[in-house]
Amino acid sequence: MTVALEEPITIKYKAVFGKIARAFRNKQRRCFLEGSSWASKTFSVMQFLKEVLSHSPEPLITTVSSESLPHLKRGCIRDFINIMGNELRENSWNKTDFIYTFPNNSVLEFVSADSGAKFTGGRRDILFCNELNHISQNAYRQADMRTRLFTIADWNPESEFWFHDEHLADLPENEYVHAVFADVLDVVPETFIRDMEVYKETDPNYYRVYALGLTGELTGLVHPYVTEEMMVDELPDGDYFYGLDYGSLVDPCVLVKNVIIVDRLYSQEMFYEYGVEDVGAINQALSLANVKFCPIYPDPDEPLVSNELASKYHFNIQETVKGPGSVSFGIKKVNSYFQYWTKDSTNCIKEQRNYRYLETQGERDEKKRPSKSIPTSHKWSHGMDARRYAAATRRVSAMSSGRQTIFVSG
Repeated sequence: MTVALEEPITIKYKAVFGKIARAFRNKQRRCFLEGSSWASKTFSVMQFLKEVLSHSPEPLITTVSSESLPHLKRGCIRDFINIMGNELRENSWNKTDFIYTFPNNSVLEFVSADSGAKFTGGRRDILFCNELNHISQNAYRQADMRTRLFTIADWNPESEFWFHDEHLADLPENEYVHAVFADVLDVVPETFIRDMEVYKETDPNYYRVYALGLTGELTGLVHPYVTEEMMVDELPDGDYFYGLDYGSLVDPCVLVKNVIIVDRLYSQEMFYEYGVEDVGAINQALSLANVKFCPIYPDPDEPLVSNELASKYHFNIQETVKGPGSVSFGIKKVNSYFQYWTKDSTNCIKEQRNYRYLETQGERDEKKRPSKSIPTSHKWSHGMDARRYAAATRRVSAMSSGRQTIFVSG
């Protein structure tokens, strides 16, 4: 069966779209997209799939996948809905199973890579693996070999993974595309460009990955890299407690729910919101999270905010461990547990994968590893801090009198 894109295409597309379409027309078996943030990789793939599926002379089945359903919802599904715009037919969109049927009966299904046989066992015409580096090698292999026409995958090169081990970019039937944000400057926010200039000096590894789209190194991670095995559908039953990191003009306000089961720390991102800065907004966010009577361990550097949340809004605010060495102490406490996140904690999972000790000139130990004092990768610290406040202090209290001191105004 011959499948082709109809000409002309009237919607504005970026260069990445053209490279994907060319690989498809040339009957390449796969197209791999590796590169920086804001390089239009995922968006271009979703544009391509929309065009192919809506214009194919015969119905096609396409599967879009990433590591979890929450990740799909916040990424590919959101992009697809935006791309469809007024063309989206509500009666063709199955919001329960996340399947869209085009007028020509082509089907676009969104299936998480952790769904077992639903992802690996089905047969399809086209496959798209979003953030391939977070999908297991076996799951990809099973899904790819059940794909008849074309497989697409994209990722930010945080570090080498099994794709590089197999030298998939070198195979003649595969197309490899390196994409960077500099190619699509007309859609890149000025704030992102300014941030990248800062990270060029303060965090060269981050700049290398997310600005240049070059392979980074997983060196100096504060906590273990989050793998599929470290993600759960929901928190187990237990005595829940919360950690709260206050936001600012540029930072998110983050609430993390936790439970400790023997030597395992389970956590869930309750909210990760920008623009939640004043006490009234924090009160509203906490009220919506339904945590009125639960113990909350907040940022100890904002006592006035904590006092008001306790005295005026009557939240169960606890005193968080603080003082010299408290950050290193808290990190050690968190790392004394096996760590798990719920799959919907997408922001916090991404933070943990990027939260590192940053070396300065000359700061290396005898084995030439980055020195480990206090992590300075602030961009990835918000959810990590919220969890640390709670896990470290909760452990201290349990080991001492077992009593908690409510934070109240003097």
